[in-house]
Amino acid sequence: MGYDASTLPDVSGLTVGIIGGTGDQGRGLAYRLARAGQPVRIGSRDGARAAAAAEEIAALPGVVAGVISGGGNDEVAGGSDLVIVAVPWDGHEATVAALRDPLAGKIVVDCVNPLGFDKQGPYPLPVAQGSAAQQAAALLPDSRVCAAFNHLSAPLLADPKIERIDLDVLICAEDREAAAVVAALAARIPDMRGIYAGRLRNAHQIEAFTANLIAINRRYKAHSGVRVTDL
Repeated sequence: MGYDASTLPDVSGLTVGIIGGTGDQGRGLAYRLARAGQPVRIGSRDGARAAAAAEEIAALPGVVAGVISGGGNDEVAGGSDLVIVAVPWDGHEATVAALRDPLAGKIVVDCVNPLGFDKQGPYPLPVAQGSAAQQAAALLPDSRVCAAFNHLSAPLLADPKIERIDLDVLICAEDREAAAVVAALAARIPDMRGIYAGRLRNAHQIEAFTANLIAINRRYKAHSGVRVTDL
């Protein structure tokens, strides 16, 4: 059975919250989803900063009017149907733990990559639970945690001149229905596909591979990503 977007659920009416939406990755995802007409709420510890970022994104080319707003993390987490966590790794544990209650019962998509950088370039950091996504799952026992959107280039997402993004989003999850929702969300971005890539225990490989992609991008001055063949 190959990839068939027609089998995915309709997610067009879901409100997507992005915790860390004022950072490069979060802003890029917010822009692409808002450009597709998806209702988006940007979250930050500073609600005013999130609201300002939402206004800036709303003014970018192609964004559908009235679909994006911003607010504090608690407000956004509680008021969204699905929440993407896109915070820096060093603040991941504390941020996720603080949102346990408002995220209960929701699909939570973790796209955080635990990476370090030194003179030799990027490298993966060890995580006690196995991966950032598994750490989130341990901190959010009442949420449906998935790993996805780890390999998307922030500059690529943020470039208004690029209308289509020919990349695959690898999704790790225990819950296949949640994975299908995330795949459908990825498919809202033209030419992007969401591909199931195994259970959450496989997320560490996806997070770590981002170090390789960064090294490739630096070497070849590119915005490389992942495309799975034969699907």
